[in-house]
Amino acid sequence: MSKYTHIPQKSCSLISGETDLSLIPSPVEIKVSNSLFELTAYTSLSYTDPNSEAVAQLLAKQLRPATGYPFLVQPGDAGDVVFCMIEDETLGDEGYTLTVAEQIVISAQTPAGLFYGAQTLRQLLPPNIYSASKISADWTLPVVEIRDRPRFSWRGLHLDVARHFMPKEDVLRFIDMMASLKLNILHWHLTEDQGWRIEINKYPRLTEVGSIREETQVGHFQDEPRKYDGKPHGGFYTQDEIREVVDYAAARSITIVPEIDMPGHMQAAIAAYPELGCTDKPVGLRNEWGISEIILNPEESTIQFCQDVLTEVMDLFPSKFIHIGGDEALKNQWDASPRVQELLKERGLKDSHEMQSWFIKKMDDFLVANGRRLIGWDEIAEGGLAPNAAVMWWRGHNGLETAQIATENGHDLVVAAQKALYFDYYQSENKENEPLAIGGFLPLEKVYEFEPIIEGLSPAAAEHVLGAQGQLWTEYMPNIKHVEYMAFPRACALSEIVWLPREQRDYTDFKRRMQTQEKRFESAGVNYRKLD
Repeated sequence: MSKYTHIPQKSCSLISGETDLSLIPSPVEIKVSNSLFELTAYTSLSYTDPNSEAVAQLLAKQLRPATGYPFLVQPGDAGDVVFCMIEDETLGDEGYTLTVAEQIVISAQTPAGLFYGAQTLRQLLPPNIYSASKISADWTLPVVEIRDRPRFSWRGLHLDVARHFMPKEDVLRFIDMMASLKLNILHWHLTEDQGWRIEINKYPRLTEVGSIREETQVGHFQDEPRKYDGKPHGGFYTQDEIREVVDYAAARSITIVPEIDMPGHMQAAIAAYPELGCTDKPVGLRNEWGISEIILNPEESTIQFCQDVLTEVMDLFPSKFIHIGGDEALKNQWDASPRVQELLKERGLKDSHEMQSWFIKKMDDFLVANGRRLIGWDEIAEGGLAPNAAVMWWRGHNGLETAQIATENGHDLVVAAQKALYFDYYQSENKENEPLAIGGFLPLEKVYEFEPIIEGLSPAAAEHVLGAQGQLWTEYMPNIKHVEYMAFPRACALSEIVWLPREQRDYTDFKRRMQTQEKRFESAGVNYRKLD
C-alpha cells in the first residue's frame, strides 16, 4: 500500500489552466491541495476492465526503473492506483479524470484517455521518475482532482528519416518523448530523393538500390563550391520492424501516418526502377539537398506501381490517413516530354497542374476504395483538389489561401505552417552558437503564440481544422540527438497549443513550468536545447 500524508496549510482551490504544478501540457481543470500521496515498494495498480489492463501494465513498466519498486498489477479496484473505464461523453475520446486522494483513480472512456491520465500522473512525480536507472528519492505527488481533454484530435510531429536514416531504436525513443507530452500523431516521412526507407516486397530494388546514396553534401545547400563526405549513407526498415514500431506507438496512443511522397521527391524510386521516370537518362539517388526536377511519369503503369506500394503500406499501417506528399513537384520534365503532352490531350487536361491533380485523384480514389483517406501537402490542390482529400497546410500566402478555400469547401485541414511549426529552423538569431540549420528563426515563444485556427474562417470551416504538427526535416540533422535538440523544447510549446483552450494559454507560466520539464529531459537523457 501507499502512504497518504497530510500537510495542513490551505484548502483546495479551483484553478483552470494555470496551476502551481509543472504539467505540460497544462490540464484544462485542476483542484490542488497541499496533501501528498507517496508511492512505496508496496504500491499496487489495478484495472476494472480488460481494455484498461495494457495501460496499467505500461504505467507500471514506466515507473519501475527509477523507483526500483515492483508495482504489482492485478484486476479489480483494490489497487493504490486504479484504472477505470467509464461512460462520460463530456470527456470525448481522449479526455480523462485523475483523482489523487487515499487512492489514485484514473477514469476515461477509452484506453487513450487512461494513457493520458497516466502521463499526467508521471509528471506529478519528481522529475527524476524519467530516469532509466534506480534513484533514491521520496516518490510523492500532490493530492489533486484533474478533469482534462484535448482541444484538437491531431497533435503531431513529423519526422523525416529519408534525408538521414534513423535506426528503429531511435524512432522508439522519439515516440516515448512524444507520448510523454500527449502528442498523438507521428507523421513518418519514409521516402525522398535522397533515400527510400521502407521495404516493399513487390519492388525489392526500392531498398536494394534506393536506400543507399553514394555520399552526402557537407555544409549548407547554398555553400559554393559544394562539398561531399565521400561516404555511403543508407538504411531502411523491414516490414517486421515497421510493424514493431506501429505497435509500440499504438500502445502509447500514437497513430503513425506514413508518407510516400509522389509524384515529385521520387528520385530514389526512379534510380531503382528507371521506367518510372520521364527520360531515358539514368539517375542515381540525390546526394545534395534542395528540390529535384526528377519526377514520376504519369503513365498508367506508374499509377499501378504507386498503388502497389500503397497496398503494402496499408497492410503495415492501420492509420485512417495515408500521406502521399504532393509537394514541390517541379513540372519541367512533364512540360518537356512529348509523351506527357500527348497524355494531357488524351485525358482532356489543360496543363501540368491538372495532370498532378489527375494523378492525386487516382490515389484518392484508390485509398477511398480501400477504406482510407488521402492527405497531402497543400500543393495537391493545384489544378483542383481531389474530393475526399485532406490538406496539410505548410506554405505561406499561397498555402494559406489554399487552406482557407479547402476548409470552406468542407475539406479537413492539418496545420503545419512553415512560419511557426518548422522545427528545422534556427532557435536563436545568434546562429554561430547553434548547430547548422536550413535557415530561418523560430523561437519558442513564436511557437507558443501560434493559433492553429486560421483568422477569418467561418465556424463551419473551423470545425475542419483537425489540429497541428511540428516538422523535423533532417537535411541538417544526421542523428536522433540532433533531432532532439531541434524538437525540444519547441514540441512542448506545440503540445500545449493543441491541447489547451486558447484563452488558457500563458507563456510566462509555460516558461516557469518548462524549468521542471528541463529536469525531466535531463533525467530521460534527452538532448534538449536549454531555455534562453
